[in-house]
Amino acid sequence: MDREYTQPLDVSALAGDALMSPGHFSRSFRAAYGETPYSYLMTRRIERAKALLRRGDLSVTDVCMEVGCTSLGSFSSRFTELVGESPSAYRARDHGDGAAIPACVAKVYTRPVKNGVKNGVEDGVKSGVTSGVEDGNPRSVPALKDPS
Repeated sequence: MDREYTQPLDVSALAGDALMSPGHFSRSFRAAYGETPYSYLMTRRIERAKALLRRGDLSVTDVCMEVGCTSLGSFSSRFTELVGESPSAYRARDHGDGAAIPACVAKVYTRPVKNGVKNGVEDGVKSGVTSGVEDGNPRSVPALKDPS
């Protein structure tokens, strides 16, 4: 799905590849990724759309079609829902500050927010990440040895 995000979603084919029924595949996918296959695909499409809109050389309609969406209205609604602003407003905004950030880092911090969770932080509480001081006693972590 990540590589072929422009293709229409075929849950039955994905389920067949995974040797599962479509229903079981959808439930397993949701358990693993926290969202439905369609929602996951749309998030990938919006991530790519953000990159194309930052370039500024394509219209919103062209970006919509480029990322595999067939309805400009649905694309705009989903983009606004995930990003917090319309594709046109996002395209018009200056994105020069992010030019020096490596793509692998930028991808994590520009990933659309889903279900009120951004980058593992929900309502100011880190989820799934421990600092080692929750109980008031910091725990030391052994340093890695230099292989030389």
